[in-house]
Amino acid sequence: MKTAVSTYSLWGWCGQHRKSIEAAVDLVGTFGVDGIEFVARSSDEGANPIAWAKKMRRRCDAMGLKVAGYCTGTDLMVPPAEQAKAIGELKARVDIAAELGATRMRHDVTHGPKAGETLSQILKTVVPAIQEVADYAAGKGVTTSLENHGFYLQTADRIGKVIDAVKRDNYGLTLDLGNFLCLDQDPVASTRALAKHAVMVHAKDFHVRSKTSLPPSGWFATPTKIGLRGAILGHGVVDLPAQIKLLKKAKYDGWISLEFEGIEEPVMGIKLGLEYLRMLI
Repeated sequence: MKTAVSTYSLWGWCGQHRKSIEAAVDLVGTFGVDGIEFVARSSDEGANPIAWAKKMRRRCDAMGLKVAGYCTGTDLMVPPAEQAKAIGELKARVDIAAELGATRMRHDVTHGPKAGETLSQILKTVVPAIQEVADYAAGKGVTTSLENHGFYLQTADRIGKVIDAVKRDNYGLTLDLGNFLCLDQDPVASTRALAKHAVMVHAKDFHVRSKTSLPPSGWFATPTKIGLRGAILGHGVVDLPAQIKLLKKAKYDGWISLEFEGIEEPVMGIKLGLEYLRMLI
């Protein structure tokens, strides 16, 4: 397994210290990891994302970093004209991923059902769109994926049904080890069910408490009975040792990208998390 750090982990650091994405790349290069994962932000990419991607790839090469992946959002559960536009935008994002040298690109699928929509109805609408993007990505050497986040496609059964319906060799799951808690799902059981679909892994941890007693800041409420706060990897409740064992049993040997979203100082949080992650691997 190869380790990476997501640029998402350093958004707070960039904001606090008025640092650029270039500075974040340079910082990741000091962490002793194999790679970096980029999360799309128009404020970083500017008016010419392809030129930005070329520049980032050169900077990563200079720092000895491989580009582990590229993440972007969208909602494909929209009317046909809007969906066609979203598909076009995702294909453009595939071009960015390819220019970065990333062979993995996560894109969202839907923010969730509207007015009683069933999962079957959602699949009927979004699966052809996912397939079109995946087929385009295949020609660029990119594997696309969804991630277990967003408060809907966050349970093992729903995610499995999407992947089974898409039926593309270059489509799978960005498996976030912590995000199952956002719907109060067992992270270990969910990882056991989905490890075979993983094409990218996000390492994340959470603190958990009852939603009825959350402090006014630092925590977020889930749709269930619990609230969550991002934790330094290994400091929260997620059973990461069990999950890493399950990934090894499933013969996963790809990237594990650390996502830090705690309230601690980010550089310290990332360094301590990487120390723990390396021990587990």
